[in-house]
Amino acid sequence: MRNLFILLCALITFSSSAQGPMNFCTDDLETFPVLAQGREKPLYVLAGDSIRFITGEKKVGDYSAVVAFCKLSLKAFGMPLELPVNVRVDHVDARKFLGISEDATSIPVNDLRAKNDLLIAELRTLKENNSYKKELSKIAGRLKTYEAVVTGQAWTVPVVNNGKVDFLALSEFLTEQRVTSAGSSGSSNPVQILMDRAKADYLAAKGDGYLLELQYFKLNPFLWSLLLSLAAIFAYVLTKNHLFGTVLTSATILLQIAAMALRVIISGRAPVTNMYETVMFSGFGALVIAGFITLYRKEISFVIAGLAYNVLCLMMMKFANGMLDQGISPLVPVLRDNFWLSTHVTTVILSYAALALSWLLANSILVRDSLGKLNSADYRYQVDLTYTCIKFGVVLLAAGVILGGVWADYSWGRFWGWDPKETWSLIVLLVYMAILHGRGTTWITPKRFVPLVAGAFMSVMMAWFGVNYILASGLHSYGFSEGGAIFLGSFFLIQIAILAVTSVKFKKPA
Repeated sequence: MRNLFILLCALITFSSSAQGPMNFCTDDLETFPVLAQGREKPLYVLAGDSIRFITGEKKVGDYSAVVAFCKLSLKAFGMPLELPVNVRVDHVDARKFLGISEDATSIPVNDLRAKNDLLIAELRTLKENNSYKKELSKIAGRLKTYEAVVTGQAWTVPVVNNGKVDFLALSEFLTEQRVTSAGSSGSSNPVQILMDRAKADYLAAKGDGYLLELQYFKLNPFLWSLLLSLAAIFAYVLTKNHLFGTVLTSATILLQIAAMALRVIISGRAPVTNMYETVMFSGFGALVIAGFITLYRKEISFVIAGLAYNVLCLMMMKFANGMLDQGISPLVPVLRDNFWLSTHVTTVILSYAALALSWLLANSILVRDSLGKLNSADYRYQVDLTYTCIKFGVVLLAAGVILGGVWADYSWGRFWGWDPKETWSLIVLLVYMAILHGRGTTWITPKRFVPLVAGAFMSVMMAWFGVNYILASGLHSYGFSEGGAIFLGSFFLIQIAILAVTSVKFKKPA
């Protein structure tokens, strides 16, 4: 009887063909307070994160994430709503297992539901925690998230009792008693009244601080940082007076500081816990390091290189949605220590930022020299600038590796375990230390030094992205992305092509 009543109420209240106030599922719901992953947030964030995780897209058909999330949640009350939901599948072996084309990037959710038992059985047979197993686990997680949405468990509703706020799943909140009580007032939309009342009670008890996260995503500060960085580069290159470029660069740094501060306030942790945040912090760190070196060396090339690298990172954050997730997710257990998180990870990412500056400068030297734009004196000067960046990077990376060992001993009871991430960090450190040693002892001539520095950054990219997106194994790896693997492979091919094309200039002895 209860289910029948709720169904009839839903059919009247939530009809997708209804107009005006009768249409419940609208974008106006984006400010509704919910509890998810241990954090209170607006429905806009929960819906966006859920839809992106399940499908890899920002929308479902023509519906925004909020509207799609709402309509899917109504299935818990028997609403016959069928949305074109496709579950994202990245790994080629996972596609074969699920019986979809290797070119396909998703599987219809109903097809996946039919194969769920096979998926669970396959996971139980896999012993090695490799990229295939991690992808199957992620697919199972996506299906679990979908089931939580369509059963009304994912959407939580605040209930205030004596000033204390508790959250109930939507399926538990919309009881016959509550709906009947709200309908006794004569309203034709009792469910809307209940939801509005729940939101008003929450605001009275706790305020609207949770909306900061909505404002953060709506303002899109990193897009504005991207535009400012591009404008700063043009200002430095096209004008002789560097004042305007300096103002734009300073504005970029301040805006990114504000954006990261908002992220820290929202999450309560350092902004370096996933691939999206490391890219974000790396671009910012490179720009700050470039600024300090510019003050020390009085050379504007550093700032331009820092801005260029910052632009690359910001473009990845904006457009590489297949490999970087902008959502603010809970920490994996190993990262739940803000002291080590704020020291080891930050130091390593800053070292990558400094080495990225050396990589950009080295490639710039290769291209300009191959075009005959540098004389011997200019060449040696540019090499010296690149050498400065590497020294900064190596010192930071060595400190980061040592701090990582201390953290590993604290977290796992061993200083070093030859985990893929640890191994590749050591490889990067040894590669750059060898380059520094060779440069300092004149074993590596300037003509050999530049291509070595340009090529050495591939080891950084392997340590940074490759462990996750190619190896996808080890304690430091938290997922697999085909988009990331394609990106990394493309980077390697482009860098090797640049070295090959410009190598003709380096046949002559230095």
